Amino acid sequence: MAKRPTASSSTPGLWLWLGLAVLVILLDQFTKTLILGYFQLGDSRTVTSFFNVVRVHNTGAAFSFLAGASGWQRWFFIGLAAVVSVFIVVMLKKHPGQRLFCFALSMILGGAIGNVVDRGLHGYVVDFIQVHAGGWYFPSFNIADSAITLGAICLIVDELRRVRGTK
Repeated sequence: MAKRPTASSSTPGLWLWLGLAVLVILLDQFTKTLILGYFQLGDSRTVTSFFNVVRVHNTGAAFSFLAGASGWQRWFFIGLAAVVSVFIVVMLKKHPGQRLFCFALSMILGGAIGNVVDRGLHGYVVDFIQVHAGGWYFPSFNIADSAITLGAICLIVDELRRVRGTK
């Protein structure tokens, strides 16, 4: 019977990656709690000439996709995040030594769960970061969205590095 390979002591384990995801969730929820406590819906405070802190409720997904739906999207996005979270945990368990890959997945996991907490508690996601320039406004977002974006960028970089390494 073949012996199963074990991770070396220098290989980060599953708990490190899950801990990183939990850190994202805590930071995301902390900042959203501050916004809910200090801002009314629609409030905006200018921080710089290109950055505002606002309070926006998003019942949809990225860029308010499906925000106008009748309410079913809340449960759809919660279910989707649950499925994706299970898949991510399996991938983290299978590839704990692929640091950039696991970092990316941890960011996505933490961000997804951070937004699911909002959907479960409020029925919407609290967004509060607003970037703008010359009259153009990027859709408001939050720490969870930032983590998901960072994770997606890292996944692309990881894949590009992997593809270039096999040539």
